[in-house]
Amino acid sequence: MNRRIFIEKRPAFDHLSKSLAEELRMVNKNIQSKVFIVYDIFNLSDAEFDQVDETVFADPVMDILYTEMPDLSDYSTTMAVEYLPGQFDQRADSAEQAVSLITNNKQVKIRTAKLYAFQNLLEEDKEEVKKFLINTVDAREKNMSILAIPENPVPAEVPVITGFTALNQEELADFYQEWGFSFGLDDLAYIQDYFKKENRDATETELKVLDTYWSDHCRHTTFMTTLENIEFKGDFQKTLEDIFQRYLFIRKELGREHKPISLMDFGTIAAKYFHSKGKLENLVISDEINACTIEIEAEIDGEKEPWYLLFKNETHNHPTEIEPFGGASTCLGGAIRDPLSGRAFVYQAMRITGAANPLEPIEDTREGKLPQRKITKEAASGFSSYGNQIGLATSLVNEIYHDGYKAKRMEVGFVMGAAPVDWVKREAPLAGDKIIVLGGKTGRDGVGGATGSSKTQTLDAIEDMSAEVQKGDAVQERKIQRLFRKPEVTTLIKKSNDFGAGGVSVAIGEIAEGVNIRLDDLPVKYDGLNGTELAISESQERMAVVISPENVDEFIHLANQENILAVEVGEVTNNHRLEISYKGRKIVDLDRDFLDTAGCSKLMNAIIDLKKIVPEKEMPFN
Repeated sequence: MNRRIFIEKRPAFDHLSKSLAEELRMVNKNIQSKVFIVYDIFNLSDAEFDQVDETVFADPVMDILYTEMPDLSDYSTTMAVEYLPGQFDQRADSAEQAVSLITNNKQVKIRTAKLYAFQNLLEEDKEEVKKFLINTVDAREKNMSILAIPENPVPAEVPVITGFTALNQEELADFYQEWGFSFGLDDLAYIQDYFKKENRDATETELKVLDTYWSDHCRHTTFMTTLENIEFKGDFQKTLEDIFQRYLFIRKELGREHKPISLMDFGTIAAKYFHSKGKLENLVISDEINACTIEIEAEIDGEKEPWYLLFKNETHNHPTEIEPFGGASTCLGGAIRDPLSGRAFVYQAMRITGAANPLEPIEDTREGKLPQRKITKEAASGFSSYGNQIGLATSLVNEIYHDGYKAKRMEVGFVMGAAPVDWVKREAPLAGDKIIVLGGKTGRDGVGGATGSSKTQTLDAIEDMSAEVQKGDAVQERKIQRLFRKPEVTTLIKKSNDFGAGGVSVAIGEIAEGVNIRLDDLPVKYDGLNGTELAISESQERMAVVISPENVDEFIHLANQENILAVEVGEVTNNHRLEISYKGRKIVDLDRDFLDTAGCSKLMNAIIDLKKIVPEKEMPFN
């Protein structure tokens, strides 16, 4: 049986309605609002509903549950908002899990929405209110006359781009514009040459995977660009030239003079120098691409023990700009995943952000942007929501206000974690080792996030980037954290990688030089995903681990004990290729050496003129 219910908070607990009214007073100070949570529930019998109505959906002390539309005759305007199909809805997911556990009904499906009712909302203010409430990146206005599960389309076959290798220079440029790649046109020509040598055309998935691997987000194009004809001008010319000569001397001493000069080399050469001089002996160097790790002595009950200390920072400027709650929450979640994949317990966080004036009127919002107030407050809610759910202490929160952040939001998270050394076993994967994915299921949320954040943001960003938005699931990550607090689990792991940018194609693709991945075995949130979406989705809170074949069953059993889904999806090979199959055919088959080139080298002249530095402008709202 299908049904719709409405949950209203009793007046003493209705903080959501009160806070919304306060927010909307910047549009009209007389607006009053009421918020209801709406649940559309499918495949649940009356008897089963009676088991969960006042346990899962409502608390009789705080809530009023309606099985029909509540009386809204005192309100002049109503509006319902729901997530777009394919967007992860944590409230609905948690409700489904709870209902399933209590009733043993595995077929129940739930969708949620918010119903807003307003008093004193003027006709001329309706669009401003709608713009404030609905971020079109991940939500839409709900048609309350429909009670049905959205149908998922049958996934299309992954196409081969017939004629790709035959495109001439002009046609290739048109193809580049049509596909909206994040890498350069020269990279596309390089890819075309590769497939000519392979004597075949590329599949859609291969092009999307390469676009992800070679995006600025993944290969750090900006920082890896080779700098030529470096010239210093301005007031500090002599000082900067002396520093640069010292840099060149250190490069020569380290035997790196043949390496390109880049911002990345500037930023990392000091650590390389100190390490060569024995100053960083506690730095842990391994093939795992997780958080920075150092070895320390920890005092446990008066005894000294060797421990790993891990730290990681994450920037989510672009995601938070277009979807503040999800962007900020996955900034923290993404930072946690790196030391967590290093088998560490994450215990501390910091947050530094940059915003323009959050008090500016909604009508002054820059075209193509969300209101600064919405970005600032929802981002704060997203970060705190994730931290509170996973149980992480945040020791520093600092927001900087400057008009420059109106052009681009700053969202930076930092975390620290630790683990006993003997809990962490790092071994090179061998052909035949199994690859297990554990944690969350795969959906469309986060498809193309790496490439989207690597492109220049246009005025259409808010309208057309819905699939690129990651949705955090702190509860799932907390379960993985509990699992990794068991040494009998962590010592089974030969190598681990967290799912971030690029999803399966990168998280598993980077775990060994040769891998074979079966997308058909990947758990999904819903039907209808095609091979390309499965390969590059950045759905959150997933982890890939390499396990010896004889330990697979034990590892999966231990994961299941923590209510974590763990599935074998591939194996390590000695083919030196990234191979991904879907529905009985290979949709990605790329040579590792080609993949690791990261595309064409980028060159740029560099002129540093300190006279051009603009002093910071004092903001009128400071």
